[in-house]
Amino acid sequence: MHFFRAFLIVLFFSIQTQSQSKKYKIHTVAFYNFENLYDTVDDIFTNDDEWTPNGAQHWTTEKYQQKLKNLARVLSEIGTPENSNAPTLIGGAEIENRGVLEDLIKEPKLQSLDLGIIHFDSPDKRGIDVALLYQKKYFRPTSYSNIPLIIYKKEIPQKEETEVVDDEIEVKKESKNRVFTRDQLLVSGFLENEEIHIIVNHWPSRSGGEKTTSLFREAAGKLNRKIIDSLQHINPQAKVLTMGDFNDGPFNKSIKVGLGAKSLKTEVAEFDVFNPFEELANKGLGTIAYRDSWNIFDQIFMTASLVKSDFSSFNFWKAGIFNRPYLIQNSGAYKGYPLRNTLSEAGFSDHLPVYVYLIKEFK
Repeated sequence: MHFFRAFLIVLFFSIQTQSQSKKYKIHTVAFYNFENLYDTVDDIFTNDDEWTPNGAQHWTTEKYQQKLKNLARVLSEIGTPENSNAPTLIGGAEIENRGVLEDLIKEPKLQSLDLGIIHFDSPDKRGIDVALLYQKKYFRPTSYSNIPLIIYKKEIPQKEETEVVDDEIEVKKESKNRVFTRDQLLVSGFLENEEIHIIVNHWPSRSGGEKTTSLFREAAGKLNRKIIDSLQHINPQAKVLTMGDFNDGPFNKSIKVGLGAKSLKTEVAEFDVFNPFEELANKGLGTIAYRDSWNIFDQIFMTASLVKSDFSSFNFWKAGIFNRPYLIQNSGAYKGYPLRNTLSEAGFSDHLPVYVYLIKEFK
């Protein structure tokens, strides 16, 4: 009996030692809503008048430059301390144009990362887009496209005001009813030597009422699911990450039904989508605050092919919300909220960034 107990103890410590001796490659994948990353130039083709020196926000060169420094600090630190390297892939939202991204990646805290940019102008009425930044030494894009979300005002009851802009040039009779919103950005490429697909999203806002605009986001969820299905039709084991500001939380219909996201790894079947942020929401965590209540609008989902216990290839390890004291307002009526832009200073964002780790064992 004593010999048997001794054997179990030795076996236990042997397993522990083997586990501790394993080494992993790790990549951080992040998403951040940059909140009104506008330059100071008035663009006649977009609705950016308030983000100019003479506009309502008094958006000066000094504020713009401070905003870039603030964002660069955040992007350089997301995912630490588990991963000392900055994120390999960064999805962004509320971006005016490619120029502001080119200014951003030149910031001292980001310049050494040698970041690439994938960006398309979208038909959003505010002139804001989504984009993907990537470290060139780790990720090699092979294709990318912007996929429009075509939705119309007539598809929902007209009891509340909605986020709608009439088309200035009515090519079709129905165009005046179109809701102009952000495209969904699809990027395919190789993370080191493994193919991976990324979808960057910024779904229609709740402006005009959550219930009234819910159908817009449900349509966005269905489009996202359609993109994933098309990738899985080509390759059933396609590794897909879909990230963004969804303007809905983990429990809303656009996420649960439109996209079909599951909250538990044990529930995830072959072609399902996993949402690790539902667990964080159940813990009371959030990325955006409204009326003293937190919600997780910023999320990163993944296909079942990334949710495996086998780490012989890159797979999901864990998810997190990047929350540091400097990102939070420490005084005033909005104490405890994310530190956003104000008339007196350039803040960070009204959202907190989110991230996931992809890891791979190497010997």
